[in-house]
Amino acid sequence: MIEDLRGDESWRMFRIISEFTEGFDRLSELGWAVSIFGSARLKPDDPYYIEAERLAQALAREGCAVITGGGLGIMEAANKGAIALGVDSIGLNIELPEEQAPNRYQSRQLFYRYFFARKVTFVKYSMGYVCMPGGFGTLDELFEALTLIQTHKVYPFPLVLFGSAFWDGLLDWIRKTMIPLGTIDESEMSWITVTDDVSEVVSTMSRHRDWKQRKIAEARARER
Repeated sequence: MIEDLRGDESWRMFRIISEFTEGFDRLSELGWAVSIFGSARLKPDDPYYIEAERLAQALAREGCAVITGGGLGIMEAANKGAIALGVDSIGLNIELPEEQAPNRYQSRQLFYRYFFARKVTFVKYSMGYVCMPGGFGTLDELFEALTLIQTHKVYPFPLVLFGSAFWDGLLDWIRKTMIPLGTIDESEMSWITVTDDVSEVVSTMSRHRDWKQRKIAEARARER
């Protein structure tokens, strides 16, 4: 029995490595990209679905690829908006017993069994995150990114929460409960932008892209 378990663990390790390898190989030449998160349960007539499609189109006009979790709802809307304008529309699909069905608007599809391998791919290939209204998965991606920035595991990048009516209650609780208790610092809230304006999201991402381009050019100049 122990030997069987060891065998299972060994094969699991190889599957994990293969997920990282495939993601890195297939996205290695990806340009500037923004990840859009949100609920799989919102329907095409939902206002947030419509806004997610508009947002993806606006980012596409700025030359940005769009990355989603590949599912329905907000993810479908974002992939749909991106592929309509001919930019890379990427879905990082996850195997789940319920809900997850790949949407048909993906120019590149990757499939994951392990959430952590998928999360690494989101962080590695995104210059910023947009969190539309969603459930536990969307919150997980948001707080994972905040934790990585807080602990200096990644350089700060834009974290935009779209839909103030949805997000204000959570942010109010953070300000009134976590900050007074001292579990986070008030300055750390500056990493988050809340908006209902598609153009503000695009300008936020464009400014960050310009900043990164300058930093890359400066680093290359120093190497000469």
